[in-house]
Amino acid sequence: MTGSIENGVDPAYLRRLVDETASEVGFNLVAVTTADEFVHDRNIAVRRIDDGLMDGLPWFTGERVRRGSSPNELLPGARSVISLGWSYRPTEEIGETPGHGQIARYARGRDYHRVMKRRMRRMVLEMQDRLGDKFAARWYVDDGPMLDRAAAARAGLGWFGKNGNILNPTYGSWILLGQVITDLPLTPDAPLNKTCGQCSRCIPACPTDAIVAPYVVDNRRCISYLTIEHKGDIPRELRAEMSNWVFGCDICQEVCPVNRKAKATDDPNFGRRDLSAVDLVELLEMTEDEFRQRFAGTPIMRAKREGMQRNAGVALGNLGDGDAVPALSRALQTAASVVRSHAAWALGRIGSADAREVLRAAADTESDGAVLAEIREALADAERSYPLS
Repeated sequence: MTGSIENGVDPAYLRRLVDETASEVGFNLVAVTTADEFVHDRNIAVRRIDDGLMDGLPWFTGERVRRGSSPNELLPGARSVISLGWSYRPTEEIGETPGHGQIARYARGRDYHRVMKRRMRRMVLEMQDRLGDKFAARWYVDDGPMLDRAAAARAGLGWFGKNGNILNPTYGSWILLGQVITDLPLTPDAPLNKTCGQCSRCIPACPTDAIVAPYVVDNRRCISYLTIEHKGDIPRELRAEMSNWVFGCDICQEVCPVNRKAKATDDPNFGRRDLSAVDLVELLEMTEDEFRQRFAGTPIMRAKREGMQRNAGVALGNLGDGDAVPALSRALQTAASVVRSHAAWALGRIGSADAREVLRAAADTESDGAVLAEIREALADAERSYPLS
């Protein structure tokens, strides 16, 4: 979109227009910052890449960070960045279901990328209609290059928590972030004068020790990364710490004192009961058609069926439920290699006599060398842990 609004428009009116239209299209939070470069945040992000903490995300490159830290490169002539927040904490919290896998709260509904982009587009078009003139704008969610948390912090939408999330006084960190870069001359907000202070509950709460220092997350150890973005085998030393999470993780948010009093939302895009927990055996045995029918239009599609079945194997192993042995046995015979590897690990963790028998039989028939190594190690683990079985 091209054109610009010059000095003839009252700045106070422009800001009211931003706030009103953001609320009308469904955003809970709105704040504004300048289009100046995010130099400090860019330097931090590049250092994380250089230190290997972003390994496994091939798209997160220094060049992407450089572009994302410069609003004027993303939109020539940019003057302002509108930071938007959308709350996803449901009004009804559904407890954990025994024997099931957990899904992060933000993924228990429609894919937020699509919804947020539609809302931002509506916001821009509505503002243009009310102003009677065109102005330039581009909008981003977290799948674009924009440094979304940097924009939110500088705009005063929230502050950085020690787990790397943005915390808002009203909605906590249960918010999804979006940004509209524009050439509108908007008056910027001031950053919040708030921090986490001495609180560091999120750091020891992380079961995989992914928060290696305050504000520093090792992406390679994060359960959200391991269950969604990571392809291939999950490192054996981390599997036992992943509990029954099969898509994302909320642990570092659940222990946060700010989040305990965070305002909930009744937005129908979130809080699907059938996604609050998933039957792990059912997930392990889904066909591709069944998987698509169940999860189409949700963020879970990002992990793909094989990734989710791999995660189900890890979760079943951590739950140690002997009733899952038949399903794990079938997976060990027919599933993709990455799923077979983790089914073998799960059987080793369960360690019952029938689980060990399945592993012994699989060791005689498996032709994939990597899977065979997993089977043998799982069998050895079971025999060490359950020597009398």
